[in-house]
Amino acid sequence: MEKVHKIGVKREAGFLYFVDKHGDISRTLMARGGKKSGKSSKIAKVGINKEKGFLYFVDKHGDISRTLMARGGKAKIKKCDKKK
Repeated sequence: MEKVHKIGVKREAGFLYFVDKHGDISRTLMARGGKKSGKSSKIAKVGINKEKGFLYFVDKHGDISRTLMARGGKAKIKKCDKKK
């Protein structure tokens, strides 16, 4: 994990914070008990340029961080192999 930009956004409970397609920090109300989340709103205008192959997120300090995306993962186990 590497910090891309220090912002220090203060989080409120019940909201999901994310880096949108424009490289800014946005938030939306979390869906709970069948209720829909609604529209997202911009919290901080940063405008970072995202590189391909990285996952960008808002870390616990309210800053934008990135990590390499996991590709491939584990091979799926077939049902017949699982029984043996």
